[in-house]
Amino acid sequence: MRKNILICDDEEGVRESLNLILEKDYNLFFASNGPEAVAVVKSKPVDVVLLDIKMPRVNGFDVLKELKKTNPRLKIIIATGYKSVETAQEAVRLGASEYIVKPFDKQQVLKAVAKTTA
Repeated sequence: MRKNILICDDEEGVRESLNLILEKDYNLFFASNGPEAVAVVKSKPVDVVLLDIKMPRVNGFDVLKELKKTNPRLKIIIATGYKSVETAQEAVRLGASEYIVKPFDKQQVLKAVAKTTA
């Protein structure tokens, strides 16, 4: 059975790139900000969220906390352009399953998603 993935990123180009990488093997939902992502998770059967950290209004860490409150078993992959040990540690501490750094390549995305959906 195909897994359902929510892609949450404020950049349309990133959402489109991830769509091209994942559309063949997964059912995809999209959100351009945190409140949209929370609404999708509350209304759809989402298995994995690919979540950007740096977004306007509500940052990804706050969204991560809210998503985990909504569904504690939800797998979340943090995708960020800001590589730092502190960011990675904070993401994991808050419940992220994986952490990938932009610009990511196709294999990196597929590997992270496969690992969290296994």
